[in-house]
Amino acid sequence: MSLRKLCRWLGVSRSWYYLREKRKAIRAAKDKDLCAAIEAIVLEFGGYGYRRVVKELARQVSKVNSKRVLRLMREENLLCQLKRRFVITTHSNHSNAVFKNLLKGKELTEPDQVWHADITYVSLPKGFCYLATILDGYSRKCIGWKLSKRIDTELALGALEKALASRQVKPGLTHHSDRGVQYTSLAYVSRLQEAGIAISMSRRGNSYDNAKAESFMKTLKYEEVYVKEYQTYQEAADNIGEFIEKIYNTKRLHSSIGYLPPIEFEAAAITAA
Repeated sequence: MSLRKLCRWLGVSRSWYYLREKRKAIRAAKDKDLCAAIEAIVLEFGGYGYRRVVKELARQVSKVNSKRVLRLMREENLLCQLKRRFVITTHSNHSNAVFKNLLKGKELTEPDQVWHADITYVSLPKGFCYLATILDGYSRKCIGWKLSKRIDTELALGALEKALASRQVKPGLTHHSDRGVQYTSLAYVSRLQEAGIAISMSRRGNSYDNAKAESFMKTLKYEEVYVKEYQTYQEAADNIGEFIEKIYNTKRLHSSIGYLPPIEFEAAAITAA
């Protein structure tokens, strides 16, 4: 059927048809450019969902429609697929002394009021290695971390010492963790008390009490560990360190702090003080 007959049959003019095709071509070209920008973001931040991609696009290029981004990510198969595994890293069946939860009703107004500590596992082809971290409760910045082939008190202490070396211990600073044997050990508790840090622990079996640390570990797993699938311990150490220092702390947008990277959120808080 000729274009003239088709337009007549549809009840539209040829000029309208040509205008529609031109608009479709322009839209397709814009979608192609937007897809390229989305792919670049997903390549750098492998676990980003479409909402964070939208926020990153607004920072890098311009504001875009979130539904359009979601559509394009679906069409290009760019939506991250999450996989879940579970290995117990908290061993709370011990005789060590435990401490009360001091965080209930505590409102944070600046960095270094609460530090959240946690430990997770990282799968390797032959076994596991373990990561201990310290997170600032206000800015969500990871201020201390240590990777080890053993899950012991030295692992937790390594992360704590790094945090102490990089931050200033303010009066009233509280360290919060689960009731795991690493955090209730005499060596760990003594180090906190020596530094003048109050000790707070989650209620037994309640992960929500340490939700900020849990959230960080989830981000690390979905956006780094599961994406890379490390083959060696050294590969895990190199990549995890780079993710924490060069991506999570400095570039990754965090929804709970206004879609800013932790380092920018901290800087803004210090400037406003």
